[in-house]
Amino acid sequence: MMDFSRKRNFVWLAVLLFCVGCTAAKDRHSLKGKNVLFIVADDLNCSLGCYGDPNAVTPHLDNLAESGVRFEQAHCQYPLCGPSRTSFLTGLYPGQSGVRDNRVLLRDALPEVTTLPQLFRQHGYDVVRVGKLFHYDNPGEIGTSGQDDNPSWDETYNPVGRDKREEHRIHSLVEGKFGGTLSWLESFGDDEEYTDGKVAQIASRKLEEFAQEARPFFLAVGFFRPHTPFVAPSKYFDLHPLSEIQVPNKEEEALERLPLPAQKSVRSRPSQLNVPLDTAKALIQAYRASVSFVDAQVGRVLETLEKTGLGDNTMVIFLSDHGYHLGEHGHWQKQTLFEDATRVPLIFCSGDEHPFVWNSDRPVELVDIYPTVAAWAGISHDPSLPGIALFEQPDSVVNRRAGAYTTWRKGVSLRTENHRITRWGQSGSLGWELYDHRTDSLELFSAATNREMASLFDSLSQLLNHVDSVNQVVPMAAGHVNYNAEPLPRTKPLVKATNAHWP
Repeated sequence: MMDFSRKRNFVWLAVLLFCVGCTAAKDRHSLKGKNVLFIVADDLNCSLGCYGDPNAVTPHLDNLAESGVRFEQAHCQYPLCGPSRTSFLTGLYPGQSGVRDNRVLLRDALPEVTTLPQLFRQHGYDVVRVGKLFHYDNPGEIGTSGQDDNPSWDETYNPVGRDKREEHRIHSLVEGKFGGTLSWLESFGDDEEYTDGKVAQIASRKLEEFAQEARPFFLAVGFFRPHTPFVAPSKYFDLHPLSEIQVPNKEEEALERLPLPAQKSVRSRPSQLNVPLDTAKALIQAYRASVSFVDAQVGRVLETLEKTGLGDNTMVIFLSDHGYHLGEHGHWQKQTLFEDATRVPLIFCSGDEHPFVWNSDRPVELVDIYPTVAAWAGISHDPSLPGIALFEQPDSVVNRRAGAYTTWRKGVSLRTENHRITRWGQSGSLGWELYDHRTDSLELFSAATNREMASLFDSLSQLLNHVDSVNQVVPMAAGHVNYNAEPLPRTKPLVKATNAHWP
C-alpha cells in the first residue's frame, strides 16, 4: 500500500505533468497561426516567368510570386550546394562557418550551432524534412539521408524514384558520371514515379496530417531538380521545343579581359568546353524541362496547402541554393562569381497581407532568411547572426547592408543596386572586376581599369574590403567552429552508364 508521503508526491507529480501538458497545449494553440512551408530547389537559376524569362513555363511559381513578394536581387553566399545550404540554414557566412566544401557534416564544423529548423523545433513546432535540405550528393545519395543534420528535425523522409533507378539510361558528357557532369534524360511515366514527385506526395500528406491535428509545423521540402542529371517526363520536354532553344554566346573576347582566377572559374571543366550546338540545345531543353517539372511539384504542394485551409496561417518561402550557368560566359553549372551563379529566386508569401518593408529590388542575401522567418513567427533568435529581418524599416538597417556578398575560393564579390565588384586574392593581388549593370547586365565589360570609373572603383573596392572584413568575424551564434572539418568521401553512381553519348 502506498504511504501518505509517497501518495502526496505522486499527486503533485500528476498535477505538475497535467499543468505542463496544458502549457504545451496552450503553446501549440498560440502557435497555430504561424506555420512555415520552406521549399528549396537544387541548382535553380532565375529561369522563371516571374523573373522575366519569356521562355519559362512555371505557372505555379509565377502565381506564388504574384501572391507574395519576389526579391529581384537575392544572392547566395557561396555558389556551391553544400556551403550555400549550410549558410542559409545557419544564418552564417561561409567565412564564419568554415564550410566551403561539399560533403562537410554540419556538426563536424559547427557542433553548437542552432539551425533555422532546429530553432522552430525548440519552440514547440513539429519540424519535418522531405527530400534534400542539407547537402546530398545528387543523384548519388538520393534515397539516403545524405549529410543531413539530425538535431534539426523531428521526422525525415528520403524518397527515391525511377530517375534514380534509370541512371543507366542517362546521357552524359562523361560516361558514368552524372552529379557534377552535364547529363540528361527525357523519360516517361507519371510525375509520382519520380523522386521529386514522391517528395511532393509526402509533403502533401504531411500537410493533411498537420491540418487534421492542428499542429504548428515547419515543413521543409527539398526538390532534387533541376540539378544534374536533368531528368523529367517527356511532357515537360514538349513544353520547350528544341527549335526555340537559344544558346548563349561563349564570349571568348570577354574571357581574355578577365583576371586569371575568373578565367579559370569559367573554363574549369574540359568536358564542358566547346559543347556542340545540338548538344547545348538538348542540355538547355532538359534543364528547362526539369524546371517546369519542379514547378508542377511545387504547385501540387501549394494546392494541398490551400485545400487544407492552412494557406492563411502559413508563410511559404521558395528559394534555390545558388544560380546556374547555361552557357553564359562559355560556362555551364555554378562556381563562379558572375551574376548567373550568385543570383537566385527568392519568394516569400505569408498568406495574409505581406509584412515586408524592404524594397524587393534592393540586394538581399540568403542569410537574411533565418532572421526574417524567425521574426515573422515571433520567435526570438540569436541577435549576433549577421542577416537582416526583412520586416525592419529600411532606415534602421541601411548601414548594415551595402549589397549582397558572395565568396568563392580566392574571390569575394559584392552586388550593389547598380554594380558588381569582385576581388581576387588578398587585397586584389590576383585582379579585380567591376561591372555597371545599368549598361552591362551580362557582365561582359569589366571597368576595373577604366580611368573614367576610377573614383567609383575606389569607393566600391573600399566598401568590399570593409564588408569582407566584417563578415569574417565569427558571431556568438556560431559557437565553436572547427575550421579543419574534413569532407566525406564522394559517393558512386548506382550503376555505370552504358549508353552515354552526345546527340
